[in-house]
Amino acid sequence: VLVSLLIICLNIRNVPGMFASIFHNAFDLQSVMGGFSGSCIMYGVKRGLYSNEAGMGSAPNAAATASVSHPAKQGLVQMLSVFIDTLLICTATAFMCLSTNVVPTEEIAGAVIASTLGAAGPVFLAVAMMLFAFTTLLGNYSYCEGCLEFILHRSIKKHELLFFRLFATAIVFIGAIANAGLVWDTADMLQGMIVVVNVP
Repeated sequence: VLVSLLIICLNIRNVPGMFASIFHNAFDLQSVMGGFSGSCIMYGVKRGLYSNEAGMGSAPNAAATASVSHPAKQGLVQMLSVFIDTLLICTATAFMCLSTNVVPTEEIAGAVIASTLGAAGPVFLAVAMMLFAFTTLLGNYSYCEGCLEFILHRSIKKHELLFFRLFATAIVFIGAIANAGLVWDTADMLQGMIVVVNVP
């Protein structure tokens, strides 16, 4: 968020044009028709699930392990995390990207940071992505281990846990070297399956 604010401040002259672009593109005919057809909503839902997992049914796995004096306290924390992620972090990221003159592409965040912060940009991005990926992997692995115990109706034995960890490591390795399109499509499909199982 701080880096986003720094980049916005360094590109302060572009901010009025940024807001004009947001409102122009939000209400033009293509956007309206995309909204009616559901295509842009579907894309937003798919990416939103990666952002905060709201409504997906997986966040309760983490919430259930919290040690609090009353469950409502953890519920408020969960609500606040969605607010912080969706409104604060995603808005800061969008404003950061739109406040520069970088042409939108798949690698826009990296291009924006590099174009504004120079040589320090890629270093910051690499460290941030490493931390994000590491914590995401730990969180998702924790979910999986809890789900496995639930499915087995017992504690996982040591040799089973070792096999499961090796399997998880292999999946992460394959995902890291596979084609990006294949990885996104597979992840979208599996996220959808989680929703189909958890929502009912």
